[in-house]
Amino acid sequence: MLSKKLIYLLLVISPSQELYGQRSFRNSSNNIVEAIPFTLTSHNNISIKAIIGDGDTLDLMFHTAANSVTLTRETTSRLEGISWDEESDVGTWGGRAVWRSSNNNRMRIGPLKWDSLTIYEDERSGPTTDGKFGPHLFKGYFIEIDFKDGLLVLYEKLPEKSKEYLKMNLVNIDGNLFVEGKTTIDGMEYENLFLIHSGYGGALLFDDQFAVESKIGERIAIVDQKELRDSFGNVVKVKKGLLPNFKLGNIELIQVPVGFYQGQIGQQQMSIIGGDVLKRFNMIIDADRESIYIKTNDLTKLDYTEF
Repeated sequence: MLSKKLIYLLLVISPSQELYGQRSFRNSSNNIVEAIPFTLTSHNNISIKAIIGDGDTLDLMFHTAANSVTLTRETTSRLEGISWDEESDVGTWGGRAVWRSSNNNRMRIGPLKWDSLTIYEDERSGPTTDGKFGPHLFKGYFIEIDFKDGLLVLYEKLPEKSKEYLKMNLVNIDGNLFVEGKTTIDGMEYENLFLIHSGYGGALLFDDQFAVESKIGERIAIVDQKELRDSFGNVVKVKKGLLPNFKLGNIELIQVPVGFYQGQIGQQQMSIIGGDVLKRFNMIIDADRESIYIKTNDLTKLDYTEF
């Protein structure tokens, strides 16, 4: 019997055409533009095979909060086909760092092709990956992330299956996609916007303002304290506890690990939903990046992973 992943790949074969600087296959009868297999890593990141330049095969992380293509310095040190143009001083959530950029690069993911791509260099990506890219490469298309079957599927139109999903509004800030989440602590319900962040392998991370106003550090049991590093190696410390209740729309998760910075204002300016929560849903992001459709999958039954 053919696997669902193989069936998707067979369905999309038809005459090729240009797709946002890419060359793709289309099958108008099933609305699928392309189906891209991915591996969900042990750190809850989405890893996709890509070819850079004339034949360097890399594992790139699909990062829902990224708006550029970046490669780690360790990766760029072994690539000979990239010419670096300039260095830039940039701010990160852990400090500041210098990174390089390179213009007019070629990249392929399966049959998809980019011919004039700018690539940036930074220090880190998800473990076992060589770099990352974001939804910007699929501008104008609906993006389904099927965590259960390991497929990232592009559609021209909203697929029929969305009728079985919960629709939620997105807040789109410069390409960063936020969704409203609710949590109940000591009988009090709190609403907050969360960045959809598949690059973060943990479950939830609260912004500083929320952590202070809710006094969460005094109201849940702290189970751990760890250090996180941003893309350039800057270190920040995070405390972790268990959140009794977390809801997306009417879908409820219980005993969800949550991290936050206590007594440190301005370090974490936004709350985050990471891969350890995201993988429990199959989701469809609409072409305008204004709505998301979610449905729980079998991974909801898994224990949470600590990072």
